[in-house]
Parts: sequence; structure tokens; C-alpha cells
Amino acid sequence: MKTAFIGLDYIVDIMHPTGKIARSAQHAADRHVIQHANTLLEHAKAKDWLSVLVKVGFKPGYHEAPAFSPMFGKAKQFGALALGGPGTEFHPDLKASLADMVVEKPRINAFYGTALEPALRAQEVKQLVVAGVSTAWAVQSLVRDAHDRDYRVVVVEDACAAVSQAEHDASIALLRGIARVISISELSSIE
Repeated sequence: MKTAFIGLDYIVDIMHPTGKIARSAQHAADRHVIQHANTLLEHAKAKDWLSVLVKVGFKPGYHEAPAFSPMFGKAKQFGALALGGPGTEFHPDLKASLADMVVEKPRINAFYGTALEPALRAQEVKQLVVAGVSTAWAVQSLVRDAHDRDYRVVVVEDACAAVSQAEHDASIALLRGIARVISISELSSIE
């Protein structure tokens, strides 16, 4: 079965201490999320999986950012999530060069308004290995949508982070109903 690794929002504004909206930075650091993401990228390369890093962001002018959104409405005001700026660069410790492709998304869900699904279909991918920040938002959104698109989904729990351990745990508990949840130490168990 053809597999793809999808790494979500490992960007400065979201998960680095200097990020403008980095509420998950401490949780990610405590959990060694970037180290685990690098292991995933290396594993994907060794197994010849398609590896995709996804980043949320908006082009100059923030025309794609919905002003009414509690999440994205103030991005322009804060100068956050500006594509091409330092906040949408990948975390400096992430081995982003190992990814086969980078997808930019204008919303929480990585399928919305992006080339992700056409790439997965073109490569005949049937299984997604998913990790990222935040577990409660980007990871849940992608996993739920992928499930409904008939992908087999695996979530690598310790390569994900949220605002808090409680939020992360609640998200993982919900995702267990539609995805297989593993730790990085179980990566070799994936077909």
C-alpha cells in the first residue's frame, strides 16, 4: 500500500518560541516534537513514502484570511502567518529539505484549497501517516477529512503538540475512533 507522511504546521509562528502565535511552542519543545518529525521525515525517505510538509499562511494583503474568523481574523493585525516572512518558515531544527513537497494552506484543513489531494491521488497514496501542530486543530481537521475521503490514517501521537497536554490528550482520544494512533517507537509497524 502506498503511504505518505503529512507533517502539519511545523512553522515558526505556530511552534517556535519566537513565533507570533506560538501557543503550542512549549508543549512541542517538552515533547521533542521536532526531533520526532525529523525521524518521520527520515523514515519516509528510507521507505520511499511521499513526504509532504504543510504550512498555513496568507499572501501579502491577507486577502484569503477570513476577517470574521476567531482564529485567522487577527493574523493581519499581528503580522502573523505571512507567506514569505519569517513566521511561515519551518522550525529551524526541522529537516525540511527531506520533504518531497511543501503545501501552503489558507485554512486549518490541509485539503482545503490546496494541491494536497491531487498529489496524493497522482501518487496513488492510500495511507496517510499524520503528525503536526496543533493536535486539536490542524491534525484533527486533516485526519477527519482524510478518513471521510477513504484514506487509511495513522497518527503519530508524540510528533504532535497542542496548547496543553490536556487538549492534546482529548484530541488523541477522539481521533482513536477514526485513525490508528501510534508512538514514534512503533513506526516500523506501518506497512
